[in-house]
Amino acid sequence: MRQPLMEIVEKPYLKAKRPEFHIGDTLDVHCRIVEGEKERIQVFTGVAIARRGAGINETLTVRRTVGSQGVERIFLLHSPNVVKIEIKRRGKVRRSKLYYLRDRIGKARKVRELRVTKKQAAATTTPELASSSA
Repeated sequence: MRQPLMEIVEKPYLKAKRPEFHIGDTLDVHCRIVEGEKERIQVFTGVAIARRGAGINETLTVRRTVGSQGVERIFLLHSPNVVKIEIKRRGKVRRSKLYYLRDRIGKARKVRELRVTKKQAAATTTPELASSSA
């Protein structure tokens, strides 16, 4: 249960445009990285395997495979260092946490793609999905 006073304090720090993604989606997370005096944007592409927390403390865990090693990274959704989150692919899963993907190897690691008809896409189009599919 959230406390009303904490919600009032956190409200100015929450991002106005929250991306609509689900667990199992393949995402591009654009992250701001500061190296000395230089600043650049780095893209982390992977499958969303967990989402937890609420308000300013909401986090997202993204997993990808580099070579034969699995790499997981946890992002604060409302952090100023997370520039944007793009949805590359929709995933069809029946769990809210996909920790079982850590033990999978090869093609067993893939998440089944959610097929959407044109009628369904038109009914539930978000600005990020429309720009990525066009």
